[in-house]
Amino acid sequence: MGRSALDLSERWYGQHTMSRNLERNQEATCYVGNLDERVTDEIIWELMLQVGPVAHIYLPKDRISQMHQGYAFAEYCTESDAEYACRIMNGIKLYGKPIRVNMSSNEKQIVDIGANLFVGNLDSGVDERLLYDTFATFGGILGAPRIARDPTTNESKNYGFVSFDSFESADGAIESLNNQFLLNRPMTVMYALRKDAKNGERHGTQAERLVAAQARKNHVLPTAQDPYGMPTMSWSSAGSKPSL
Repeated sequence: MGRSALDLSERWYGQHTMSRNLERNQEATCYVGNLDERVTDEIIWELMLQVGPVAHIYLPKDRISQMHQGYAFAEYCTESDAEYACRIMNGIKLYGKPIRVNMSSNEKQIVDIGANLFVGNLDSGVDERLLYDTFATFGGILGAPRIARDPTTNESKNYGFVSFDSFESADGAIESLNNQFLLNRPMTVMYALRKDAKNGERHGTQAERLVAAQARKNHVLPTAQDPYGMPTMSWSSAGSKPSL
C-alpha cells in the first residue's frame, strides 16, 4: 500500500482526534454496514483508503462494552471519491462477511425498537457468552449482552442487559426466564428503564411496539448477528489488503 501500518495508524489517529467533533460532509460520506465485530477503526481506514484520500472515519461504539455497533462512516475529501467507493467496495468480504457500502445521505435510519431487557441477580460466574446462549434461544439478539463490571477489578456487579430484535422475543424471554436459576441464582428479567424515562418508565410500552411494527413494514429494523460466531477471515494479516 506504499505506507507502513505504523504510518497509517499515526495518521488515522491524528485526523480522527482532530475531526471527531467537526460537522461531517454528508455528501462525501459513505455508510459502511454489516461489519464483523473484529473490525477496528484502523481496518476501516486502511480499507477505504484504497479508493482515495479519507478525511476521517467514525465507528460508533457502545459506551459500556466499547464494542462497535456493526456500522461505520467514512468521509472522503470529495463527493466523487465517496461515490466511487460505494461502487467499488459494496459487497466485498471482510472477515468473511460482505460489507454494505452506500452513500450516507441515502441510508435509511435504523430504528432502535427498544426491546431491551434488564437481567438482575446474576451469579458472579455468569459471563456475557453464557448470557447470550441463554437468551438467544428466544430470538435474535442485537450485539453481545452487557454485564455491568467494576472498572478496576472487572468483577461482575451481578446485573446486565440484553437487547432483542423484536418485542415478541423479549416477551418470551421474560415469561420463561424471570425467576429461573442460571448457575446458582434466580434471575430477575424485566424490561430495562428507558434512558430518557420520566417516573421510572420502562421499555416495552405500547408506543414502542407501534413504532417497531411500522419499522418492520419499512424494513428499517436492526439485524441480529451472532457476536460469538467465527466467520472465515478475508483480511489475511495485519496491514494486508482485503481481496476485492
